[in-house]
Amino acid sequence: MRLSIDSHDETNELTDEQIKTVEELLQFTADVEEVTEGAELSVTFVTNERIQQVNKEYRDKDQPTDVISFALEEMGEGEIEIIGAVQPRILGDIIISIPRAREQAEEYGHSFMRELGFLSVHGLLHLLGYDHMTDSDEKVMFTKQKEILNQYGLKRSEEF
Repeated sequence: MRLSIDSHDETNELTDEQIKTVEELLQFTADVEEVTEGAELSVTFVTNERIQQVNKEYRDKDQPTDVISFALEEMGEGEIEIIGAVQPRILGDIIISIPRAREQAEEYGHSFMRELGFLSVHGLLHLLGYDHMTDSDEKVMFTKQKEILNQYGLKRSEEF
């Protein structure tokens, strides 16, 4: 397996099967993106209140959101890249709001699992350097997400 995934369900709402599906989808995405073997990431499933705290603390936005990614490979201003002994590639952290995923699944008319999958892939693509700050970047990222989800078999209900 390409990824070493550390999953935590702080909500205790997800089944083992749902967590397993998310992990398999992340592995599938890593294969598509040819991520280095042995790369590490964490996925934490949280409440709206918890993701709002994180959003406020790290993004200065005092509101809940659906997914937040913290890429550990991004170089911040004044940071120096350390090159040395072979170490695992640590991609970062993905935090997903379970209540928002449920709300959005209903709003978009597809399954909760499809929405959870979308948010997981979205988060991982951010860790891999994709973004949607410009229209052209958004088109690239969202096309990639849709392709990965369709290839995996998590299509939106209107796409069947």
